[in-house]
Amino acid sequence: MKIGITGATGQLGRLVVEKLKQRVNAKDLVALVRSPEKAIDLRIEARKFDYTKSGALADALQGIDHLLLISGSEVGQRAAQHKNIIKAAQQAHVKWIVYTSLLHADTSSLSLAAEHLETEALLNASGIPHTILRNGWYTENYTGSVPGAVEAGALTGSAGEGKISSATREEYAEAAAVVLTSEGHQGKVYELAGDVAYTLKDLALEISKQTGKDIPYHNLSEEEYAGVLKSLGLPEGLAQAIAGWDIGASKDDLFDDNKVLSKLIGRPTTVLADTIKKALDS
Repeated sequence: MKIGITGATGQLGRLVVEKLKQRVNAKDLVALVRSPEKAIDLRIEARKFDYTKSGALADALQGIDHLLLISGSEVGQRAAQHKNIIKAAQQAHVKWIVYTSLLHADTSSLSLAAEHLETEALLNASGIPHTILRNGWYTENYTGSVPGAVEAGALTGSAGEGKISSATREEYAEAAAVVLTSEGHQGKVYELAGDVAYTLKDLALEISKQTGKDIPYHNLSEEEYAGVLKSLGLPEGLAQAIAGWDIGASKDDLFDDNKVLSKLIGRPTTVLADTIKKALDS
C-alpha cells in the first residue's frame, strides 16, 4: 500500500513524513512535491506534483492508495488547485483522501474558511472515501513573534480576550500520521486543537514570567494592527489578513475544548509554557 503526501517538503509535510516513517516502511511513502530535488533528504520516493498542472497530476498519483492532501499555501488559489488534485485522484483510482482543513470551517469567520469548505464539498461530491482533519492554529503562528515582543517590550495583536486552542505543528503532523495508518477514520471530520486554551494576554504574561521582563499585551483595532505589521515590512495584503485572523480569534474561532487531537495522538498537547521556553531558547 502506497501513501502519497502532497506538499511533503513544506513545514507540515516534512513532519508528517517523519511521523509516518515511524509507523510504516519508508518504501511505502511517496513525496508529491513541486521540486523533487528538495525532497532528497526525506529519503523516500519523490514525484513531481504541481497543484496547478492539472494534466500531469493523475500520472503522478498512479499506484497511490491513500493520499494526504495538505492544503495549498496560495490563499485564493487553493480551491481550484484542490479541485485539480481531487479530479486526478478520481482518475488514478485513489482509495482514500485525508485532507487538512480549518478548525470549525463550517462556522468560522476567518477568511481562510471558504476555500476549505469548498474543498470539503468537492471531496463529498467526489465519491472517494475521505477524512477531514480540521486543524486549529499552529502555536508557531504566535511563538515566531516572541523574540520581537521581547525586543519591543510588548506583544501586540487584535485578538482581544479570544481563547486560542493552538497546538504545535508536530502534533498536527502526528495526528495525520495516526489517521493514515490506522482503521476507522473514513467518513470522519475531526476538529483538532490544543487541550488548553489561552488568550494573547496569557501569552504575554508567560513571556514576562520566563524573561523576567514586563511584556504587556496591547490590543489594537484591526486597522491599527495591520498598520503595525506593514511597518515591520509585511506586504499590505498579508498584514490585513493576519489582523483579520486575529479578529476571528477574538470571536473564539480558534477555540475548541473537545481534546480530539490529544485523543488521536495518545498524549496531552504541549503546554504554552513549554512552547514559550523553546521559542526563547532557540
